[in-house]
Amino acid sequence: MTWLKRTFVLSAVVTAGLFSATAMAETFVFTAIPDQDESNLRTRFEKIATYLSKSLGVETKYIPVKSYAAAVTAFRNNQVQLAWFGGLSGVRARGLVPGSRAIAQGAEDVAFETYFIAHASLGLKEQKSFPTSIKGATFTFGSKGSTSGRLMPEFHIRKSFGKSPQSVFDRVGFSGDHSRTIALVQSGSYKVGAVNFKVWERELKEGKIDVSKVNIIWRTPPYPDYQWSIRGDADKNFGAGFTDKVRNSLLSMTDKDLLAAFPRSAFIPATNADYKPIHDVAKSIGLID
Repeated sequence: MTWLKRTFVLSAVVTAGLFSATAMAETFVFTAIPDQDESNLRTRFEKIATYLSKSLGVETKYIPVKSYAAAVTAFRNNQVQLAWFGGLSGVRARGLVPGSRAIAQGAEDVAFETYFIAHASLGLKEQKSFPTSIKGATFTFGSKGSTSGRLMPEFHIRKSFGKSPQSVFDRVGFSGDHSRTIALVQSGSYKVGAVNFKVWERELKEGKIDVSKVNIIWRTPPYPDYQWSIRGDADKNFGAGFTDKVRNSLLSMTDKDLLAAFPRSAFIPATNADYKPIHDVAKSIGLID
């Protein structure tokens, strides 16, 4: 090998090594759907960023988004590589990025529920069958892209009445998040609403809910919901086996303070196939093609 060739080969190897090191040092970014107050989300997920940075050995950053749709867009555009999605937003996002995978879900997300809640002025109590007496009331969903706050409650409304929500209720609104749904129904601005059961339980525990003004009237059958989804090109951009490393880091999260941020008791494995029921329901009511 000539001196010139040796120099060229050595230079190429060094350059490749530097490129690889640079790629591995690239910041890993994630987001989460804004299902509660933004300040609460930032406090919760910055702790998760710190944990993942240490666990993965790669700088990890959390960035907030303003809407469910913005979370999906950020994932599609590679502004984030990982996201804590709801069932519907996860299905939508993975469908836009080839090879993307659901890798972990909360233990409670296998059998998630939506609570239908009502203002006390309606005089309704909790019942086992769908509360058809809510017809003609005012009703608020959560976000338009929410699984627990929109998809599943709309599915059950259509199933029970054979009509769209707009044809069933006097007025239909979208609060934007679950905390806001509870506040709107508690104040009487809307007489009925649909809310994520974990947010209800958390706010009840925190003393934010006055049960003399708002109460649960029906609980949906269980369905799969929240999950961590990662882009299909994560291994290409962060190194072979990176997706498995992220999944294992999430599954190994045992710190009660970190888990309480969701809140979940643990994370367990998840696959795209787990969310086929969500895809099918969304397709049946026209929320995805």
